[in-house]
Amino acid sequence: MSGGAVAGPLAGTSTLVTGGGSGIGLACARRIVQDGGSVTLMGRTRDTVRAAAWGLRAGVPRGVSVRWMAGDVADEEAVASAVALASESGGLDGAVLAASRGRVAPLVLLERAAWQAVLDTNLTGAFLCVKHAGAAMARSGGGSIVAISSVAAVRSHRFMAAYAVSKSGVDALVATAADELGVARVRVNAVRPGLVPTDRPAGLDTDDGVKADYLAQMPLERLGTTDEVAALVRFLVGPESAWITGESIGVDGGHHLRRGPDLEPWVRSVYGDDAAEGRV
Repeated sequence: MSGGAVAGPLAGTSTLVTGGGSGIGLACARRIVQDGGSVTLMGRTRDTVRAAAWGLRAGVPRGVSVRWMAGDVADEEAVASAVALASESGGLDGAVLAASRGRVAPLVLLERAAWQAVLDTNLTGAFLCVKHAGAAMARSGGGSIVAISSVAAVRSHRFMAAYAVSKSGVDALVATAADELGVARVRVNAVRPGLVPTDRPAGLDTDDGVKADYLAQMPLERLGTTDEVAALVRFLVGPESAWITGESIGVDGGHHLRRGPDLEPWVRSVYGDDAAEGRV
């Protein structure tokens, strides 16, 4: 460790970040560390999450720890182990649920295995994290859970059925968990990003036609950044939001005010006209 003594509004806290090896999860972890909080990163790919942890450790204040473990949020034993690791130094104060996956395909061609894989990560994974992190926080006097939802939870996204359903489920999970866990001083909220390019090729932000249509649905007319999402997550994790729970808050350039993206040209090019029109 290097740097000066721990200072900042999150000093002395411990937060678990799933999907912490890259993208929004890593940006959230970086913001928490900058404000003096210790983090535990969890990610599916061992090399990726380990490299992310080593990167975060450079220059952190003395007393701030960065732990990591490889694991799948759909695996309950792995989630329980990650929560235990994050709680080692005196309890768990925060959890950021950023592990996510998606699939673009016509509903009539969507394989059950692909559907299940998206729900396993996005919804079941979120449930398992809320279950175990919520219990750990309740034992230590309270805390804050922030799930990464999506504008797709509230605006129809044609050809993204599994993803949209999983994120709608996350919003419902957040509302119910906030209602149940409030008595234990555990807050549960969600953040709904719009289209945010990350270091993982997504297709949606690299196809010029799709990107142009996304931008046309955003009053602010630009894509977001992982740091902008992380800023809202950091607020919801921290003491500044102590009287906020059960909310799902958009950070999407206003995309939620209009419609979902037009993916039909892309789907036609990949799957054909019949599939795009439901004829298979």
